[in-house]
Formats: sequence, structure tokens, C-alpha cells
Amino acid sequence: MSVAETADAVTPTSPATLELLLKRRSVVAKNLGEPGPDAATLAQIIAAGLRVPDHGKLGPWRVQVLHKQGQAALGDVFAAVFAADNPEAEDRLVELERQRPQRAPVLLAVTSCVDPLHPKIPEIEQRLSGGALCQNILVAAHASGFAAQWLTEWCAFHPAVKQALGHDPETDIIGFIYIGTPIELPTERGRPAYDDVVSEWTGPSVG
Repeated sequence: MSVAETADAVTPTSPATLELLLKRRSVVAKNLGEPGPDAATLAQIIAAGLRVPDHGKLGPWRVQVLHKQGQAALGDVFAAVFAADNPEAEDRLVELERQRPQRAPVLLAVTSCVDPLHPKIPEIEQRLSGGALCQNILVAAHASGFAAQWLTEWCAFHPAVKQALGHDPETDIIGFIYIGTPIELPTERGRPAYDDVVSEWTGPSVG
């Protein structure tokens, strides 16, 4: 394929797409209500998530979908683990943990299992690929008319939670992504000033 043919085959970014990226805003999980995406829309959101840089085509990540039954089961895990680790905790705090994974219509558990000894693909590239997957899911959810929040919180790092979800200790839970319809629109948050993070490099400084 020639350069010209390649250019014709690539759909240019539309103004609407760029506007979406410029305005995307996470919505806190407790403010995500029904409806959530249906099965076909959710599959499309996740498919968009999978189109990320992945050096060596390792696919070092997995996505688990939790609807109400799975969320309730995971809530029981959170409550039991929290109560075991905090035996003096009040019942209301244990119940808050039970409700933690049940705050939105759809919950995705995104995991990453990198190979630190891979002969060609650096560990950091494998980890960054997982982060790109989560970000693509956020953008795709927004583009599909929903909102989302990417969280970790204590439960993402607890070995008992990993085990309950069927993962070995070396697997990282890199995100719990909550998806639903905003109950209320979020306020805009401050962003870094362009000039504070962007500069032009023209070559090494001559000392």
C-alpha cells in the first residue's frame, strides 16, 4: 500500500472527537446510576479499550465484567476482608465496604500480569499498556453516552481480593472501572497549565 493509499485508509480525527477528548471528565462512582451500557455497547467499549499500544502483542492485561450478581459477591469479599483486617470496625463501615463495588450499573476489574524477565519488552511498557487500556475504556464509555470512573482503592492491592477474583499474587489489579449514567454532571476540575508541562527541545545545551 502506498503512502497516499495509507493516508486515505485512515479516518481523520473529527472535531467532535477532539472536543470529546478535551471535555472528558470522570464522574465519581456514587453518582453513576442506571442505565448502564447494554451488552453490545459494553462489548464495543471494551473492544475500543483493547486497541492500545502493546509492544510484542503480549496482551498483558485482562478485563472482568461484574454486573449486579458479581458486584454483590465482590461486596461480600470486600466486607469480609475489611472486617478481618479491622476487627474493631463499626458495622456501618463494614457495610460501606460491602457497597463499594456496587456503586454503578457496571464494574470492570482490569488486571495486568507483566513479564519482568521478557527479553525484548521492558516491564514499564507492559505496565503502561494496561494504563492505556483503562484510559481507552474511559474515553469509549464517554463517547458512548455514559460516564465512568477509574479507581483502585485499598481493595486493588489486597491479596485476598486478588485471590477471590481468581488471580495469583503477581497479578496487579490496575483498575476498578465503574460505568453508568451520571446522576448529576460533575464540576470541572483544575488542569495543569499547558506551559507548565509542555516545552520545545531543540538540542543538547552547550555548556
